[in-house]
Amino acid sequence: MNSKSPFLFRFFRFTLSPLFKLWYNPTIIGKENIPKSGSIIIAGNHRHLMDQCMVIISTKRDIHYMAKKEYFDNKKVAWFFKGTGCIPVDRKNKNPESVNIALNVLKDDGAIGIFPEGTRNRTDKTLLPFRFGAVSMASKTDSYIVPFGTSGTYKFRSKDLTIRFGKPFKVGKMSLEEANEKLAKEVERLMKKH
Repeated sequence: MNSKSPFLFRFFRFTLSPLFKLWYNPTIIGKENIPKSGSIIIAGNHRHLMDQCMVIISTKRDIHYMAKKEYFDNKKVAWFFKGTGCIPVDRKNKNPESVNIALNVLKDDGAIGIFPEGTRNRTDKTLLPFRFGAVSMASKTDSYIVPFGTSGTYKFRSKDLTIRFGKPFKVGKMSLEEANEKLAKEVERLMKKH
């Protein structure tokens, strides 16, 4: 898989983005923080099925999302996830193949979208514990991590649905633990910022 997303991704972004914006009325803050070129990992909180759409409408970059493999096993929706360049992830087992696909996208100066919580947060906690996939891949490829935080409600002409992007950063000399903590704190800050 190369860094350019399939035609289906670009088609849906072109056709559905205006409808998404019209229906949900989202506020996008800090999209200038998303580098226009080079390898990036866009990482943030996950509360709703539409969270990835908030990122996609915020940039012209082709984004390959890491998505649970159950979507690819479901014949009704598998065509969509495969056709839009998503990368299947087995949340119960290690994913060397999935990671390698994502690393190749990054090595080709592409963009990966990932939710470090690993699943949608249906709890009262602000964030679930972050897994290390985002910072690990960023470290291996010297990619920038672009943190984001979503807040508000997904409803027709929402008054508070917002996505905020923070400044991109690299893992550099930080340990993975330090980088993961930095990412989680930044996402939480962006979620709470008004």
